[in-house]
Amino acid sequence: MREATVTRTTAETEISVTVALDGTGKSDCQTGVGFFDHMLDQLARHSLIDLTVRAKGDLHIDDHHTVEDVGIALGQALTKALGDKRGIRRYGHFRLAMDDAQIATALDLSARSYLIWTVDFPTPKIGSFDTELVREFFQALSTHGGITLHVDKLHGFNSHHIAEATFKSVARALRQAVEQDPRLGDALPSTKGAL
Repeated sequence: MREATVTRTTAETEISVTVALDGTGKSDCQTGVGFFDHMLDQLARHSLIDLTVRAKGDLHIDDHHTVEDVGIALGQALTKALGDKRGIRRYGHFRLAMDDAQIATALDLSARSYLIWTVDFPTPKIGSFDTELVREFFQALSTHGGITLHVDKLHGFNSHHIAEATFKSVARALRQAVEQDPRLGDALPSTKGAL
């Protein structure tokens, strides 16, 4: 089974993330940040990666440390669960429409982290959630998951729809990338012989 658990404890947060790459999209996410939990549920559901998150953070200050540190731990858990990456498709892309919003994602599980981000939000908040934290989460995920991640907003004027379409689009691309390729067997999807 391609599963992993990562715990991360700092002076600001206590995080535990468990992933099962060959799951059905079950999620149990409790971060203390309601909107973020909703987005993590979308990430699990649309990637078909089972996801359990427990986070205690300094929410009396703001949501930043909690959201970023969950991204860090999730990236590390994905890397751990993928192991040497033999037999995976490696690449994924998905263009997702949700009402007014349309997001295009392309990613490579290359072990070379790089984020291209052209997603802007018309409002600074969704409820009490800072919209700038969407990028912070994906920056942490990319960096600590070794993911080359390109996320582009093509359309959108509703901040909630833009954020949700982003999580769903990345999830669908991630689903493709982590899947086993039956034609590849247990070979590495790289001419370098290592990922």
